[in-house]
Amino acid sequence: MVYILLGNGFETIEALSPCDVLRRAGVQVHLVSVMDDLNVISGQGVQVTADCMIDDVQFDKMDMLVLPGGLGGVRAIMSCDQAQLLIQRSSQEGKWIAAICAAPTILAQLGLLDRRHCVVYPGMEEQMFSAVVLKGEQVVQDSRIITAEAAGSSIAFGLKLVEALRGAEASAEVREGIHYHG
Repeated sequence: MVYILLGNGFETIEALSPCDVLRRAGVQVHLVSVMDDLNVISGQGVQVTADCMIDDVQFDKMDMLVLPGGLGGVRAIMSCDQAQLLIQRSSQEGKWIAAICAAPTILAQLGLLDRRHCVVYPGMEEQMFSAVVLKGEQVVQDSRIITAEAAGSSIAFGLKLVEALRGAEASAEVREGIHYHG
């Protein structure tokens, strides 16, 4: 199971494109609100009804935790104690963690990217501390952490998540099915 954390101001395409791609591959995905309500508003004004609240996450069933970008969404995740604990526990217990755009800064602040290869939204490199930022890359995997550059990387990011969970063949099938040529 994959949980995608949503806070008000999240980047719409960075949450919903990977969700869509993963579901096309048969992966169970839950959108998780870190707010006080299931209804979460993206930075582009799109209202999304999350599948569950952060308190409802079943850690023992989780394979991957996904953090979309969007500055408001990133701030919401950073100010949610339960989200911080979930991210740290996911790292400690070897779960997959994925972050896109501004969200890799959350992982950097928690020390999870120290000396690891990653990518982040251009211009945010100074917030990555000792992480090794690979400028110009769309998606980077280092061990069980996957990072992606920005909204334009959302489908490639989703395909990489499918590959991590279901293998290269499943990712290729989804790529072909949606006619993605990136």
